[in-house]
Amino acid sequence: MVDILDRKNLPTQKVEEWKYTNLSRALGDDLQRVTQQSSQEIVIHKSSGQNGEQSEDILWIGEDNTHHQPRLKIILEEGAQATIVEKHEGSGTYWKNMSTEIVLGKNARLDHIRIQNDSVDAVQTNMVHITMERDSYLNSFSLNIGGKLTRHDIHAVLNGSGIECSLNGVNLLKGSQHGDTTILMEHLAPHCRSNQFYRSLLDDSARGVFQGKVFVHKAAQKTDGYQLSNTLLLSQGAEMDTKPELEIYADDVKCSHGATTGQLDEEPLFYLRSRGLNESQARMLLIQAFVDEVVDNVSCETKQEQTKEMTEKWLMTQLR
Repeated sequence: MVDILDRKNLPTQKVEEWKYTNLSRALGDDLQRVTQQSSQEIVIHKSSGQNGEQSEDILWIGEDNTHHQPRLKIILEEGAQATIVEKHEGSGTYWKNMSTEIVLGKNARLDHIRIQNDSVDAVQTNMVHITMERDSYLNSFSLNIGGKLTRHDIHAVLNGSGIECSLNGVNLLKGSQHGDTTILMEHLAPHCRSNQFYRSLLDDSARGVFQGKVFVHKAAQKTDGYQLSNTLLLSQGAEMDTKPELEIYADDVKCSHGATTGQLDEEPLFYLRSRGLNESQARMLLIQAFVDEVVDNVSCETKQEQTKEMTEKWLMTQLR
């Protein structure tokens, strides 16, 4: 076998952005000496005014003992619209080291749904760079279920006025899974809105990470930036690390951030049980509602229902 990966080139926890995520340890010796590499690129390009009436599905499959380097590029020119559904699956031990580039022209509109259900022995790193121009719109949703270690790293740049960028996600982690979401939202122009809304359920000894930052440049007056991370710990061994940040250099903005981590509130649980539900039914109902509030942001009704079915299946397995 030939050494393909070099530990010295991997980011470490000494780097502030990676302080909660030990990629080198997650890859281990087996993945440091993989037998093959796989590179694949998909480009979706919509011309000015082009309207994708149906969603376009992309499936990335991981193979055992492979270092995958998938590349996804989405370009929507002025006034174009598209709905992209990106799914991740696989079997065995592999590292899927992905790069995603999203470029939205003036008045372009993109709905992006990402379902990450990689193998329980896999590592996935996904570096996403988003560039948005005047009056463009992005609604993104990510469901994170699979993988031994996953890191979804998003850098969004809002270049023109009137932009709306909404990033939503649900993390359902169990066993010893580690799920990291790191976001940098850069406001460069005035009159823009951004939203980050993530919720996590952690069971067993799983560990979740949310690092979200809203950076408002001096020229970005009238910015409306919102950020929220909520976590429910389903076991004593689960752990959540949150680091919400605001860095603001404009003086006329409306920005807020918040983070909560804890167990299920006993008061609504008691209320539902007093109405005839047993404890298992009451817990299931409350936790499903907790998750569905984020899933409701998926604009396509069919994909929204499919996503709810996946989350319900996960909950029924963990809460039975």
